[in-house]
Amino acid sequence: MARQPDRPLVGKRLLNQLGRCAGKYILGQACAVISDRNVAPLFAGRVRKSLRSAGFRPTLITIPAGEKSKTLERASAICDQMIAAGLDRQSFVVGLGGGMIGDISGFVAAIYHRGIPHIQIPTTLLAMVDSSIGGKTGVDTRAGKNLIGVFHQPSLVIDDLDVLKTLPRRQFNQGFAEIIKHAIIADEKMFRILQSWKAGAVCALQRLIQRNIQIKSRIVAKDERDRMGQRALLNFGHTVGHAIERAGNYRKFLHGEAVSLGIVAACAISVKRAGLPEDQRAATIDLLERFGLPTRLPPKFPRKKILDAVNFDKKFESRKIRFVVTPRIGAAYVADNVTLEDIREATENL
Repeated sequence: MARQPDRPLVGKRLLNQLGRCAGKYILGQACAVISDRNVAPLFAGRVRKSLRSAGFRPTLITIPAGEKSKTLERASAICDQMIAAGLDRQSFVVGLGGGMIGDISGFVAAIYHRGIPHIQIPTTLLAMVDSSIGGKTGVDTRAGKNLIGVFHQPSLVIDDLDVLKTLPRRQFNQGFAEIIKHAIIADEKMFRILQSWKAGAVCALQRLIQRNIQIKSRIVAKDERDRMGQRALLNFGHTVGHAIERAGNYRKFLHGEAVSLGIVAACAISVKRAGLPEDQRAATIDLLERFGLPTRLPPKFPRKKILDAVNFDKKFESRKIRFVVTPRIGAAYVADNVTLEDIREATENL
């Protein structure tokens, strides 16, 4: 069993404190540390050492990096390795990596022995401000992203700012797509702060991460299982973004880059359907570009595949589109008047 922490831990040199922190929330001793082949060589040694120092018995399981690993087959193989290592219903899972690892490790924790505790250690800015918060887990299918999954809240989330130093600039920047999304749907002040953002200040980055955690946590708390519409606001930019990922075979764009393009499309639709002022749409595009995020698709990108992929999106209910629009920076709602033609027009203009 495990109890829930009040909020994610955010700071420096936290990996070395993992064992001590986990001991406050976890009762079992055996655990699986699930990571990928890019992240494990960098941080798995420190994670296992910290866990062992607190009396835990970690087993490291590494999988290939990338979205292609997030499948039912891979989840099943991980479970087989956990069974072989002797993990039982008193054990727990540590997810060490970006969003893909957080999703699949959380999914494995949710289904192993019908649910064991999950600790998240996100190693990307994107995962710190978005996917590690809220308890959504899942795997992909050929039809689309995260179509199979379960809600399983983590027992502990540790955001160690030091791990971000290892990120390539492109990987780091994609996290700002979700940060900008949060500003658009809920925080006009943060949008203005981002417009004058100066990189390099660790304290400022820590406050920014904490603010994004607050925004997402507040929205999730109102609609934990995504049933009443409040949590749907977090999907701003994701209907088209996920479709772009799928159309590019999950190789052309990083998740945050696809979301950036989805935000541009959502703003175009918001101008048409929600009255978003044109100058605010332009300001959003400028802000995305400020953080090195794409706002236009390559000329030869298969745009028709985007519309085909939209039809498989989870945000369609009874074949009706649940499309999030913004009437102004700092606010958003789920619209019922957006059509597939609107989405086609917006993606063709990307």
